[in-house]
Order: sequence, then C-alpha cells, then structure tokens
Amino acid sequence: MGKVVMYGSVSVDGFVADENDRPGPLFDWLSNADVPLEESGALKVSQTSYDYTRPYWDRIGVTVVGRHVFDLTDGWDGKPPGGIDHVVVVTHRPEPEGWDPKAPFHFVDGIEAAMAKAQELAGDRIVEVAAGDVGGQVLAAGLVDEVRMDVVPVVFGSGKRYFGSVHAQNLLEDPDAVIQGNQVLHLRYRVRRCQP
Repeated sequence: MGKVVMYGSVSVDGFVADENDRPGPLFDWLSNADVPLEESGALKVSQTSYDYTRPYWDRIGVTVVGRHVFDLTDGWDGKPPGGIDHVVVVTHRPEPEGWDPKAPFHFVDGIEAAMAKAQELAGDRIVEVAAGDVGGQVLAAGLVDEVRMDVVPVVFGSGKRYFGSVHAQNLLEDPDAVIQGNQVLHLRYRVRRCQP
C-alpha cells in the first residue's frame, strides 16, 4: 500500500486560496525559473525545486480532490494534472452531465470510500490528497502519513485554509525536508502517530 501525502501550495498564514477561490501568487514558483518541470515546458522552476518536486510527482499514482476543486478546474478537461494516472473525486453528486466515462476520474461518496478506491488504484505508489477541506478530513481521520507544503511568501489574511475546516489537533514530526527554491519554501513533515 502506498503512502498517503497531503499536499498543496500555501500562503505563509496558511491559506490555499483567497475567499473567492483565487490562488493569487501561490503557483508563481512553478513558472519563475528556467528548469522545465514537465514535458510541455509550461512549468519552469529552479533546479532546487525541480530536484525536490519531480521525484515526488513521479511517485504519485492517484490524487484525491473534493468536488469543489474538480468544478473549479473544469475537471482538467478529463486529463489528470501533472501526468497522474487517476483522480478520485470526493462528492455527493454524480459525475457531470456529458462526462467522458473513459476519463480516469472516479466519483466517490465519502472520505473512507475515496481513500479505499485511491489505495486500490495507486497500489504501492503515493496517494496524494489535495490540501483544503478534503485533505483536512483525511488528516483528521488518521489516514495521512505525510504533509508536504510549498510555502509561498504571501499573506492572504483570510481565505480557504490549508487544513480545511477541521478543528482537531494533529501532531507532526519535525520537518525532515526544508528546501528553499525561488519564492517558495518546500516543507515535508511526517504525521506523528499516537501510541495507544
């Protein structure tokens, strides 16, 4: 079974978007340097960010997102982002009308069912869970192994929280990666497992 990683770019004050779902400069680090991060060459990062991000992206088998993110991105036109094999969408609604049933997107009701489907699809590869409400729920359920943040030097003041609306305390280990790129600080934490 693959590792479960909660991931996202985040403001210094902990937001993944403003109140109107706009990410502002949170993704500028993906286009502010000269090393292509993927085949199209549209994303260009520093060598340091490439060396940290590309090996991680290569190990992702499935991304889990909420229906809100799916709708905001128009389902990435039926093509999972970043070359990922599958996307599991947590939703209480059916797939959109006219949706291509062959697209590698799986619409699942509830966190537990979504994670079971994601693990099945990912095998021994990483299950990535998007930061935000769904990510916070998966973390609160004790299903996240690692938290990765790309911290961008901006303060939003308010907006959509990295850990969503979950108000439970979760302990993380000391960061085992702290890597500075261009206008981004890459952080990686293991989730602390409580002893019974």
